[in-house]
Amino acid sequence: MTDPLDRIAAALERMSPAPLDAPDFSTADAFVWHVDPERLEPVAKVSRVALQLLVGIDRSRDTLLANTLQFARGLPANNALLWGSRGMGKSSLVKAIHAEVIRQGHPLKIVELQREDLPSVSRLMHLLGGSDERFLLFCDDLSFSHDDEHYKSLKAVLDGGIAGRPENVLFYATSNRRHLMPRDMIENERSSAINPGEAVEEKVSLSDRFGLWLGFHPCDQDEYLRMIAGYCAAYGVSVPEDRLRAEAIEWQATRGSRSGRVAWQFFTDLAGREGVAL
Repeated sequence: MTDPLDRIAAALERMSPAPLDAPDFSTADAFVWHVDPERLEPVAKVSRVALQLLVGIDRSRDTLLANTLQFARGLPANNALLWGSRGMGKSSLVKAIHAEVIRQGHPLKIVELQREDLPSVSRLMHLLGGSDERFLLFCDDLSFSHDDEHYKSLKAVLDGGIAGRPENVLFYATSNRRHLMPRDMIENERSSAINPGEAVEEKVSLSDRFGLWLGFHPCDQDEYLRMIAGYCAAYGVSVPEDRLRAEAIEWQATRGSRSGRVAWQFFTDLAGREGVAL
């Protein structure tokens, strides 16, 4: 029969797992954080678009690149929230800038964190903070619903509590929502709460903790066509200009939207039809 003390010790160990050993960060420039069990998994090849192919977001590109270079050089830098229209290159920009910083000779690791795994972020930051490397912690498509308590874990990333955020960790997030939550939820809480201001202040103020807010807005038709022309030039797809324009406009009309993502989807289809491998 198993000793009761042994069973209690095993249960406590499951509830409070032993501290993780840091992986060999020299094996890759990118990692994905997983839970159950908690581990950092290296990514051999990051899926990304070259920085020069991201059209129509010049101001956001220059601002985020400067901020990231400051951090990579060991200088002060701000956490950043990239918010706005779907498919306009928010996550693509983060990954492209990471590659550009490395290309310029500054070692920088990127660690992707899923929104659902935010409760484990304190342990992740403790792990990263014990390394000599510098880390860009990246959470894509960040948002919260009315009953979501994960936002409390995010404060540990942005504020760091008593210990503060590790000096070698910077946090970038993307979201379709400027305040990280649905507008109707904000209005509902303001109209139904005893103290409307306090009801939403805690959640809305979360986005204020990001030092950089970079907005991404729908592109116009000229920018959409320039994106596609840039992809064609970069990958060697040669199509008559009038045909390219007509097919690209038809594609975005059938999709009912115009964005960088739609431009890439059209180009992927075009490259396939033209027999060009990407």
